[in-house]
Amino acid sequence: MALSLAKAARFGRELALVMGFATIIVAVGAAGGQLRVGFYSKSCPAAESIVQNVVKAAVAADRQNAAVLLRVHFHDCFVESNGPFYEVETGRRDGRVSSMSLAADMPDVHDSIQLLKSKFKRKGLSDKDLVLLSAAHTIGTTACFFVKERLYNFTSHGGSDPAINPRFLQTLKKTCAANGDVNVRLPLDPVTELKFDAQILRNIKNGFAVIASDARLHDDMNTKSAIDFYVRNNKSKNKSPFGPDFGSAMVKMGRTGVKTGSQGEIRHVCKSFN
Repeated sequence: MALSLAKAARFGRELALVMGFATIIVAVGAAGGQLRVGFYSKSCPAAESIVQNVVKAAVAADRQNAAVLLRVHFHDCFVESNGPFYEVETGRRDGRVSSMSLAADMPDVHDSIQLLKSKFKRKGLSDKDLVLLSAAHTIGTTACFFVKERLYNFTSHGGSDPAINPRFLQTLKKTCAANGDVNVRLPLDPVTELKFDAQILRNIKNGFAVIASDARLHDDMNTKSAIDFYVRNNKSKNKSPFGPDFGSAMVKMGRTGVKTGSQGEIRHVCKSFN
């Protein structure tokens, strides 16, 4: 469901508070060096607990905030979504370049599996990382805008994506009608929408992926093998390799293209250059 104006405004304030604290923390710990766990342990010992408490409040106000924060790489939202805990390396600085052209490197919902794999490979991420990081879709929602093409215009004759389970196809079409509102939202994981788990991978395997890029993970031998492995070994949360492996993939992604030391800048206002 789409956030009400009141909820959206409240989350905006909460996110601004998180980002504000993050800016202060970065400024205090700007001495330099590489990413590491506990980067601010001396300059600002309460840094992580400050962010954690603000994130907890945001998620308590609206459970969907966990997915929103996950998209901007805040690890604390897993404290709140029954997901894995992992230590995040800190010490990042802000870049001085912001260009729409750089968005071409970002995964797109309509990318083929070959293109998805190549985009991740260019960032030093493996096919296994692609599967694990895509599994972040275990929580959160998407809009019909990103789904309708695979429902009504996937083939040259206007057919649906054959990877969609026939029963699920009817459910998706009911939610995202051909001439309906493209802003209607639906869960990326319709089975356990608010719980961080490996159910999203089981959905992909069984034809219940909501967006095309998730479904494409089952089109390739390597990514399909990774999905099968985590589905097969997800019977017990405490023994499942999914959680620890997801955390490792997030840490690995967090090291991609990072500026540290004297590189970049520390923004006074997060959304704009100094």
